Amino acid sequence: MRRAKPEKRELLPDIRFNSITVQTMIQHVLKNGKKSVSTRLIYDAMDMIKERTEKNPIEVFDGALKNVGPAMEVRPRRVGGATYQVPMEVSSERRTTLAIRWILAAARDRSGKSFSDKLASELIDAFNETGASIRKRDETHKMAEANRAFSHYRI
Repeated sequence: MRRAKPEKRELLPDIRFNSITVQTMIQHVLKNGKKSVSTRLIYDAMDMIKERTEKNPIEVFDGALKNVGPAMEVRPRRVGGATYQVPMEVSSERRTTLAIRWILAAARDRSGKSFSDKLASELIDAFNETGASIRKRDETHKMAEANRAFSHYRI
């Protein structure tokens, strides 16, 4: 186990939308250190969202993250040789991280043309409370609800 928690690095907001959450998404899409490619993919997806929905893409993006972010999750807790799945509330920072991770995973699994197209479709679906990332959130909530009996083992 760590002696101390590492300090959080300060993220600067992205260039176009001046949003820290969009910058976090860019960082998560990043592969092999190609940040310009990652940035272009996100901005292309935002342009597609604007075309398809005629809404502000940042509103759709934030709404999708809010819809996908889980309120509860299960964490393993070892008590006397048995491991219990203990339901716990999710912090706001972890909620956005999980939402981004699930949206990107769902977008990568989609069949379609470009990644930007798949990501735009997944964000719109998440905004409308449909899609694979919303299913993942519901699955997590069901797991937490099913293990509510072990909630007294809180960490």
